[in-house]
Amino acid sequence: MKKEKIFFLYLKTGGGHLAPARSIIKYLANKYPGQYDLELINSAEEMIGFFRYSLEDGYRILQSSAKWYYEFLYFTNKFRLIAYWNRSILNFLTKSYLEKRILAEKPDKIVVFHFFCYQPVFEILRKYNLNIPVVTVVTDPYTAHPLWFLRPKQNFVLFSERLREHCNKLGIPDSSLSVFPFILDEKFSNPPGKTDVQTLRQRYGLNEHDKMILVLGGGDGIPKGYSLMKTLIANGPRQPIAIVCGRNKKLFDQCTEMVKEAGRTDIKIYGYVDFVFDLLHISDVVITKCGASTFMEIIHSKKIPIIIDYLWEQEKGNVEYLVKNGMGIYEPDVSRIPAILDKLFSDKKYFESYIQKIEEAKLVNGTAQVAEHIRNFK
Repeated sequence: MKKEKIFFLYLKTGGGHLAPARSIIKYLANKYPGQYDLELINSAEEMIGFFRYSLEDGYRILQSSAKWYYEFLYFTNKFRLIAYWNRSILNFLTKSYLEKRILAEKPDKIVVFHFFCYQPVFEILRKYNLNIPVVTVVTDPYTAHPLWFLRPKQNFVLFSERLREHCNKLGIPDSSLSVFPFILDEKFSNPPGKTDVQTLRQRYGLNEHDKMILVLGGGDGIPKGYSLMKTLIANGPRQPIAIVCGRNKKLFDQCTEMVKEAGRTDIKIYGYVDFVFDLLHISDVVITKCGASTFMEIIHSKKIPIIIDYLWEQEKGNVEYLVKNGMGIYEPDVSRIPAILDKLFSDKKYFESYIQKIEEAKLVNGTAQVAEHIRNFK
């Protein structure tokens, strides 16, 4: 039997686009072995070096070092002329590579995970009169980037009713919209049991009664990481801390020096790691920024998120969702974080109120539902 070929298109502008694509591929490969030829395609694979660096590394650098400028660029894309201009540039830079791949391999379906990927696809399909179904997965769950919706005539996968209502206001009919729970790695559907958690805690040097604080950002570490750690070491509760610095070597070195000077053996400093799942499940409170995948992984793990930073306006809805539903705390002033931690750790009722709200939400991993939707889509 001929395998059904599915292209999954993304750009390396943050893990929030790539992680959901990988989760869907993993599910389909495991659930239906031998039935699918699943191709994960970086649309910028053959982009000229300078432009690829500007797109991939420039995005990352702006988010971590010049957030205000990234937010300014986000705001300018609310003006349709600018948005169309930016889309046309990326269309020009990625179209030839995608055209080559589509014509050579004739996929049975195409799934888009980045707003710069759908326009070249539709132009290629129209140019060669190809009848290939396309699904666009909007990876921003609540307040999505305006560039997602410049072409209303698409079939969208969304992750909230709030975003469905936004799409309706843009004139996109419900018949083009499918709403599912957010996509996470399937391992979040099967969290470790109490015995497994205890084993993990022992592996990472924690005793039965420790309340661990996890500091977690993206691949480039957490914004305000230095000032946060300085504050936690000087004024925070005496609890074990783990910080994931990602690729941010400067933050890693700064934290290493601070911990050494403070003589703290209960603070673990990590670089770029592949065991965040473990760290989440042995922690109690997670201090973080409000990227979609990150905060969803935290609350699926039933841990309390303290948000100290987010990207306006793209991640604004994520913060509002957490705070409005009593599942997390937003505090951008890191000097106030020790007092929040003191209250969480000293007031059991206050701590449990957040856990209760998370449990009441009855969160479901949407990977299986979205994968089945893609599988059956025609």
